[in-house]
Amino acid sequence: MSERLSGHTLLISLLATPIRHSLSPKLHNEAYAKLGLDYAYLVFEVGNEELADAVQGIRALGIRGSNVSMPNKQAIIPYLDELSPEAELIGAVNTVVNKDGKGYLVGHCTDGTGAVRALAAEGVEVKDQIITLAGAGGAGTAIAIQLGLDGAKEVRIFNIKDACYKTAEKTVETLNTRTETKASLHDLEDTEAFYHSIAESSIFINATGVGMKPLEGKKLINDPAVIRPDLVVFDVIYSPAETELLRFAKEHGAKKVINGIGMMIYQGAEAFKLHTGEDMPVEYIRGLFFSDEAE
Repeated sequence: MSERLSGHTLLISLLATPIRHSLSPKLHNEAYAKLGLDYAYLVFEVGNEELADAVQGIRALGIRGSNVSMPNKQAIIPYLDELSPEAELIGAVNTVVNKDGKGYLVGHCTDGTGAVRALAAEGVEVKDQIITLAGAGGAGTAIAIQLGLDGAKEVRIFNIKDACYKTAEKTVETLNTRTETKASLHDLEDTEAFYHSIAESSIFINATGVGMKPLEGKKLINDPAVIRPDLVVFDVIYSPAETELLRFAKEHGAKKVINGIGMMIYQGAEAFKLHTGEDMPVEYIRGLFFSDEAE
């Protein structure tokens, strides 16, 4: 990287904590190098207490943009000048653009777009489809809203009755009043209703943590009869690349199983485009970092 840094290098940041484990710097910096772009991507350990100063730093230093992760996705909103339509509906931001480096900050949320692009890359369209979505946390909310914006016929959200259930109630209201998509909310612990919903859906999306540590080896669907040859099963988890849900769905004849690697890459690609105006070399990045991972 040192060979391409110059007095003209534009900086993109990532504000989150904990964040030193993030793969994002490697992905973005490799993409910059591949395209010959004079950008650098750095992470900064920033929580809610440091966030106001960090955002002011973006303005003062002319940092061209930032990605935002936990715990700052909602907390950053009051410090921004504008929200994109999807970020406003989702109520969260994972990408900030400093327009022309002049200090006017626009917040975007690319998580949902990344999920829909990952599905589309596998030949799966969401328009006019009935979709069952498990999970109403940050990823689930972003996906649900994007499904509405992209014309899904119906989105049925299932979540346990925890703090996210209240969030899901707002998401359902937003979908029903701000999009053409019909939305409903159900208790994930009602297995009969959950399975019945999947039976009427063409796509099932797992946006819960079931299947990753510390719940690795567990799955939400345990009845083989729920898996049909016309059902697409999409798990947003990317580590492990093949969750127990995907293994089970593949074993019992699902039409297609899709892991979260594509979503992770495509949400980053959307941010990359917003920051640089260029398309991330997605297949190059996938091959560089995920060539050994099962799809």
